[in-house]
Amino acid sequence: MHFCYIDESGTSDIPGNTSHFILAGIAIPIDCWPSYNKAIDLIKEKHDLAGVEMHTGWLLRKYQEQVKIPNFDKLSHAKRRSEITSYRISKLLSLQKNNSPSYKQVKKNYRLSDPYVHLTYAERLNFITDMARLVGGWNEARLFAECIDKTFFDCKRTTQSIDEQAFEQVISRFQQCLNLFSKQNDCSHKYRGIIIHDNNPTVAKKHTDLMRAFYEKGTLWTKIDNIIETPFFVDSSLTSMVQVADLCAYSLRRYLENNENNLFSYIFRRADRKDGKVVGVRHFSKKSCKCNICFVH
Repeated sequence: MHFCYIDESGTSDIPGNTSHFILAGIAIPIDCWPSYNKAIDLIKEKHDLAGVEMHTGWLLRKYQEQVKIPNFDKLSHAKRRSEITSYRISKLLSLQKNNSPSYKQVKKNYRLSDPYVHLTYAERLNFITDMARLVGGWNEARLFAECIDKTFFDCKRTTQSIDEQAFEQVISRFQQCLNLFSKQNDCSHKYRGIIIHDNNPTVAKKHTDLMRAFYEKGTLWTKIDNIIETPFFVDSSLTSMVQVADLCAYSLRRYLENNENNLFSYIFRRADRKDGKVVGVRHFSKKSCKCNICFVH
C-alpha cells in the first residue's frame, strides 16, 4: 500500500498571478511512513518549529519588520518574537486608524507568517533546505507532478481545465507506477494506493467526482484499478506529508519560473523513473523548452 500526498503551487486561473500551475504528489509505502514522519519531526525540532505547519511559500518570504529591528539576528528566539509582535500590533493599529485599504491583506500576511517570525530568512532557508535534502534521500518515495505553463495552455483546444488536466495526469502516473510495482514483484495481490489531498473545499468535490469517473471509464492513459477510494481531504496543518507535497510543488514551480535550483535539485531526485527516463514529472510547455524536466522526460 502506498499513500500519495497531493498539493498544488501557483494558481490555475488564467492569467492569475503565476505563469505556472503545479500539481504534485509524493507517494510513500506505508511501511516507510513511521520513519519518514519521525525524520520530519526531528528537523522541525532542530529548527525550533516543533508542531508547526511547514508552508514553504510563507517560510521563504522576507519579513521586512526583521530588517527594521536592530541586531535582530543576535536576539534570542523569544526576544525576536516579542519584538516582531510589538511591531506588528503597532503597524496594524496604524493602518486601521487610517482606514488603509491594505489593512486586511497585511493582517493576513502577519497571521500566516507568525509561526516563523523567530527565525531569520537565512535560518528559514536552512530549514527548508534540510527538509528538501531529507525528501531527496527517500529512496522508496516517488514524485509525480504535472507542471503546466499557462502561456502554452490553449483553453480552446481542450475540454479540460488546467487543474483537471493536472489531476488526471498525476492519477494516471501513480496508477501506472503501482501497476509496474505489482508486475516487478510478481504479486498475487496488486499494489494499492490511496490519494490524500490538502483540504480545499473548492477542489474537493471536483476531484472526488473526477475520481469516480476515472473508476468507471479510466483516464485518457490508463484504467484505474490499483488506486482505491476517492481522495481523502485532510488539514495540511495536521499532516506533515501534505506539507512535504507543498514543498515539492513549490520547488518545481520556483525552478520553472525563476530558475531556482537549490530545492529542485533535491526534490527532483524522487521523480518516478522507468528505464532511466523520468516518467512521473512532466513540464507541459513548448517543445523547445530546455529545462531539466523536459530534457530527461
